Amino acid sequence: MQILRQIHARILTHVPPISSVSFLISKILSFAALSPFGNFDYARKIFSQIPNPGIFAYNSVIRGCLYTKIPSKEPIHLFKDMVGKGYPNPNTFTMAFVLKACSIIMALEEGKQIHAQILRSGFSSSPYVQSSLVNFYSKCEEITIARKVFDEITERNLVCWSAMVSGYARLGMINEALIMFREMQVVGIEPDEVSLVGVLSACAMVGALDIGKWVHAYIKKRMIHVDLELNTALINMYAKCGCIEKAREIFDEMRVKDSKAWSSMIVGLAIHGLAEDALNVFSRMEEAQAKPNHVTFIGILSACAHGGLVSDGKRYWSSMLELGIEPSMEHYGCMVDLLCRGGLIDEAYDFALIIPTPDPVIWRTLLVAYTKNRMLQKAEMVAGKLLELEPWKAENYIILANLYASVSQLEKVSHVRKMMKENGIKALPGCTSIEVDGFVHNFVTGDWSHPEAEEIKKTLRDVALKILISGYKPFVSVVLHLVNDEEKENVLYEHSERLAIAYGLMKTKAPATIRIVKNLRVCGDCHEVTKIISKIYDREIIVRDRVRFHKFVNGTCSCKDYW
Repeated sequence: MQILRQIHARILTHVPPISSVSFLISKILSFAALSPFGNFDYARKIFSQIPNPGIFAYNSVIRGCLYTKIPSKEPIHLFKDMVGKGYPNPNTFTMAFVLKACSIIMALEEGKQIHAQILRSGFSSSPYVQSSLVNFYSKCEEITIARKVFDEITERNLVCWSAMVSGYARLGMINEALIMFREMQVVGIEPDEVSLVGVLSACAMVGALDIGKWVHAYIKKRMIHVDLELNTALINMYAKCGCIEKAREIFDEMRVKDSKAWSSMIVGLAIHGLAEDALNVFSRMEEAQAKPNHVTFIGILSACAHGGLVSDGKRYWSSMLELGIEPSMEHYGCMVDLLCRGGLIDEAYDFALIIPTPDPVIWRTLLVAYTKNRMLQKAEMVAGKLLELEPWKAENYIILANLYASVSQLEKVSHVRKMMKENGIKALPGCTSIEVDGFVHNFVTGDWSHPEAEEIKKTLRDVALKILISGYKPFVSVVLHLVNDEEKENVLYEHSERLAIAYGLMKTKAPATIRIVKNLRVCGDCHEVTKIISKIYDREIIVRDRVRFHKFVNGTCSCKDYW
C-alpha cells in the first residue's frame, strides 16, 4: 500500500490525458479494494473522488465490500446508486457480486429485486449469474426457489451443485442433500470441499454416521485435499454422530489447527459429557497460543456444567472476561446452568438478575432446576417471568405442569392445561431420526405413517412386555393429556424415540449400536425405558437430544440421570 500511494500521487501530479488517468485510477482502486495487501478504506476514498465511476470501479468496490470483516448492505446501496444513475449499465459480474452480498446478510427481498433486474437486463442465461442465484436462494433457505432456478439451468457447474447440496443440508433435508450429491457424481461433476462440507454438515445435523463415514472414505479414495474447514467438518460430524473417539483421532492428526477446529473439538467433548477431556484440550489450545473465541468458551462452560465443575466454570468465566470476550446470552445461559446443576440454584437466580435483559432460556433453566428440586414457590415466581416473555411457548407450560404434578397439586395441573387449551397452545411434537442402510428415517410422536408401521408396533409390544416384566412402572405424570392412566401409558409408548429405537431393534442386530437424534429433551420416562432396553437387549444406544448425548449401556446412562 505504501508503494501504491506513491504511484497514486505520481499519477495525480503528472496529469496525463484524462482517459489514461481514469484507467490507472481504476486499477489502483481495484488493488486497494481486492488485494489481501490492500486497504478498503483507501479504496472507498478513491471511489468517492471519481466524478463518473465506470463499471470496473463499481464492481471493484462492490466486490471489495464482500471481504470486509463486518457484512453490511453497502454493496446493495452501491448497486442501487449505479442503477439510479442509469450509467453505467451493470454487467453479469455486478449481478453476481451483489447477489453474493445479499446471500451473506440473507437480504431476501433485495435479492429478489436484483433477480427481477437480471430478468429485465437479459442476464438470466449467464452461467455465472445462474449459479449466483442458486447460491443466493439456498443461503436464504428458499430451497424451493433455488431448486426451480437450478432445474432451469441447462449446463450446471460445480457451484450450482454445491449450493444445492449445502442448501438442503442447511435445512436438515439430509436425504435430498445426499440424492443431489449422488446425482452430481453421476453427471461427472467432481464434488469440491464446499459440497463435501455441506454433506458432512447434514450428516452431523441428523446423526447419519454411516453416510458420514462413506463421505470420509470417498475423500480418502479420491485423494481430495482436506483443508481446515473440511477437517473441522469431519470432527463436527463424528462428534455429533456419537463417535467422539474418531473425532478426536482426526483432530489429533491435524498439523495445523485454527480456533474453529479447537472449538469444535471442545464443544464435541462437552456435549458428550467428557468435561475433563474438554478442559485438557483447552489447555493444549492455550499452549499452542491459539486464540479462543466465544464458541470456545460456550464449549468450556458447557463442559463444566455437565461435569459439575462449578469452581472451574467460575474461573473460566473470569478468564473469558479478562480476554475481552463480551458474554453472549449463550454464555450467561451456560453459567446459570452450571450453578443450577451444582445445586447453587439461588446463586444462579442472583446471577440471572445481573444479566442485561435475560432471555427466556435463562428463566427456563431456572424453572427446570426449581422443578427438579420441587421448590414450588420460587418455581412459580420464575414461571411468571418466563410466561411474560413467552406466553405462547408450550414447553413453559409443560414444565410448570410437571412441577405441579410432582407435588400432587392436580388442580393446578388442570389449570395449566386449561390455559393451554384456551390460548390454543399445542406442544411441539417430538421428532426423532435414525439412519438405517444409508437412509434417514424420521419418526414423530403418535404418527404411524411409516411404511413399516405394523412391524414397528409389533416390536414395541414385545419391548413393552419385556420392560414390564423387569419391574418398570410408567411415569404417567409427564403426560399432560386429560385421559386416564392407561391411555397415558399408550401415549408414552408412542413417543418418537421409542418408535426410532424399535425400528433400530428391527433393522439391526447386536452388537450394532443404535444411534438416534431427537429435537427435544428426552423425557424422564423414555430415559428410564432406554436404560432398561439397553440392558435387556444387550445393545448400546446413543441418543442425542436437544441438550447433550446420552450413552446407554447395560442399564446405565452416561449423563448419570441428570440432563
